[in-house]
Amino acid sequence: MGGVLVIGRNDAGEDVGIADARQLLEILPNKVRDLLGIIVDVNLLAVDGKELLEIVVEPYPYPISYKGQYHYRTGSTKQELKGAALDQFLLKKQGKRWDGVPVPHVTADDLNAKTFDDFKAQAMKSKRVDEEVLGESNAHLLERLHLNDGAYLKRAAILLFHPDPERFVTGAYVKIGYFASDDDLRYQDEVHGNLFEQVKGCLDLLRTKYMKAEIRYEGEQRIEEFPYPDAALREALLNAIAHKDYSGGSPIQISVYDHKMMFWNEGQLPEHWTVAQLSQKHPSKPHNPDIANAFFRAGLIESWGRGTLKILKACEDAGLPMPAYKYDLSGFIVEMPGKTPDMILDALRQDPTLSIPSIAVLISKSESAVERAIRKLREDGRLERVGPAKGGSWKVLGEEE
Repeated sequence: MGGVLVIGRNDAGEDVGIADARQLLEILPNKVRDLLGIIVDVNLLAVDGKELLEIVVEPYPYPISYKGQYHYRTGSTKQELKGAALDQFLLKKQGKRWDGVPVPHVTADDLNAKTFDDFKAQAMKSKRVDEEVLGESNAHLLERLHLNDGAYLKRAAILLFHPDPERFVTGAYVKIGYFASDDDLRYQDEVHGNLFEQVKGCLDLLRTKYMKAEIRYEGEQRIEEFPYPDAALREALLNAIAHKDYSGGSPIQISVYDHKMMFWNEGQLPEHWTVAQLSQKHPSKPHNPDIANAFFRAGLIESWGRGTLKILKACEDAGLPMPAYKYDLSGFIVEMPGKTPDMILDALRQDPTLSIPSIAVLISKSESAVERAIRKLREDGRLERVGPAKGGSWKVLGEEE
């Protein structure tokens, strides 16, 4: 950032001077050069018979280290940058993103040919890549997708197309778990492979293993409804992948409960952003733009940074409560609650003896909201009370045995 430092003033800002100003005038520039590798201007100031030194530091376009360490100031404290934070800092100063860093010793021939074929088929449907480009070699396609940095492939190319990206990037996979409660994990899966394979594998698992479709009948017609719309699930997953900080080494985590689903990815909000802005339907920029661009070309996302808006719209259209966006030092969470009636039915399938106050606590709704939903479920023939108000139980109707 640069700045000016004056030596010879006390804490009150009064000029008190220094005894060895002329000697330091010669010594300081060389010391700064040797320790920091930068050139500073050191000027001698004379104020009311006192001598002071003015050190002028120009802004530098690259990070400066002190004895091999990088530091930054936050408020009145100084902290050392290490690990992923240092990596991000250095890349930012060089105008690069994590997914744009070149990787040596990997060529287009090392990537997954089937993934290229699938990408070309999807891009043909989306019409976001010229047909003549899709007819070129995989190496030329990577160039057209801007996944090269000179003679090297970028990290994004490895994550998108390599058969085993975890050889290069620790934690580049997705964990899915089903929880009966926050501390009761019932079963889990891991989805590995490149990012295109992860998208397909996660969505397949969520639909076939982790979500229970509500099956009911209207006359002779069999109605099957999943608790969350496909569009919301896809966008939440794609957002987690495009915004994940892959330098941290932690996998994306999807936690499935009876009454909610949560997507967690390591990373940070865009600079100067707040969680409230996402809830107010503001678009966000992807943390990994090269990955997001490939998803866009394949037709997986409609436009850059609009994923949060699609999640909100899909949930609104499905009559679901709005998703909650949460952020802390560990990462970013999208929490998608289910419909109140569906959450009630799920709870009663597990325990038909639950009371209305117990249901309200379990699904984090008010008792009045639960009472209204139960009244509607009974009117629609989806729920029946068996036995007396005290000591009786509930029976979920209209489902296959």
